[in-house]
Amino acid sequence: MIRRCWFDMKFAGLIKQSLVDYPNRIAAVLFTYGCNLRCPFCHNGHLLIKPSPQTSKNILIDEEEILAFIEEREGFLDALVISGGEPLLERELFYFIEKARKYNILLKIDTNGTNPEMLKTLLDAGFLDYVAMDIKAPLDYKKYAKACGGLSSELFMNIKSSIKLLLEADICVEFRTTVVPALHSNEDILEIARTIKGAERYTLQQFNPENALNVKYRNLEPYSAEHLRKAADQCRLYVDSVEVVNI
Repeated sequence: MIRRCWFDMKFAGLIKQSLVDYPNRIAAVLFTYGCNLRCPFCHNGHLLIKPSPQTSKNILIDEEEILAFIEEREGFLDALVISGGEPLLERELFYFIEKARKYNILLKIDTNGTNPEMLKTLLDAGFLDYVAMDIKAPLDYKKYAKACGGLSSELFMNIKSSIKLLLEADICVEFRTTVVPALHSNEDILEIARTIKGAERYTLQQFNPENALNVKYRNLEPYSAEHLRKAADQCRLYVDSVEVVNI
């Protein structure tokens, strides 16, 4: 069990209704500030660094406001998705979810897998119904570090631990990869699929260069949808459900 935190959680943003972030459910999506990776293709660069206390007053959303929003929509809203940034870095997350669960709502976390301890704590508590984990590259340290814009050996081991944990979890689990021409060959994608063999779901996300964190990536031409569909067909040798989506 994690140590009790006496601070309420703060959020960077809220999408009040989404039909795509939790399959077949009406969901609200929360965003957190802060991430411990710097993927060059990231399209949420504005969420990577938490605002200072001096500037955060009019930016962050208090958890009381979020919980009131969920209560008002109880019976209409099916699910709550917490994304980022990297939500599992938040010390207050466990206790926020504990409160949110009281409203008969499904909980999904989007994560980069770098905090398996928090992930296991939430899974053991029965707090999560769905986890979507990004796999940035094949589990080769150099390739993964390039895709993350830098990576410590500790974080790399954490990522591998999270994959193992989720492959054994008794909830809905989705692995997903943003496929970037400068980083991923077809063999790389197939190698990721081999790594998660037997997983319930694998999603190939089409790279969107428009707001890429690294300006050099903004000039890259994404793979075509047809290219990704062919890659998905190959991946089905290892994962039954493989989808291609735009971001």
